[in-house]
Amino acid sequence: MAKENPFDPDLVRELANLIADTDLSEIEVEKGDLRIRVARMVTAAVTVPVAAPAALAPAPVVAPPPAAADVPAAAKPGAPHPGAVLSPMVGTAYRKPSPEAKPFVEVGSKVQAGDKVLLVEAMKTFNEIVAPRAGTVTAIYVEDGTPVEYGEPLLVIE
Repeated sequence: MAKENPFDPDLVRELANLIADTDLSEIEVEKGDLRIRVARMVTAAVTVPVAAPAALAPAPVVAPPPAAADVPAAAKPGAPHPGAVLSPMVGTAYRKPSPEAKPFVEVGSKVQAGDKVLLVEAMKTFNEIVAPRAGTVTAIYVEDGTPVEYGEPLLVIE
């Protein structure tokens, strides 16, 4: 008594070729009690862009004031100086009004309250950062075109 084998290897090959030709991931055929399902493993390569470490943490530009050599070096972005001007928003800081123009201020510049010292671009809008008080710029922590966070020290006015 030979038992009838309902399995058809030619049908499986034909289904496998159909999957390959049509870019299907699986196909299933059913006839009576016989059900054949052919599937292929689909792998997708996922690419995640990673910023370079230098772009994540730009080095601060700190210069001592020209006349006062005994000023403490506590004017760092991690520990805001009492005279620090903080970024009011997340964005990109610009020290110049245009690429070919000279910077608004340099270390040693005298400023009055309300003088424009930087621009911060956020959502395609340039926001003026003005001096909150009169004094001398003693340190600048941002380079032209660098990203800044909310509350990040931008420069120091003493």
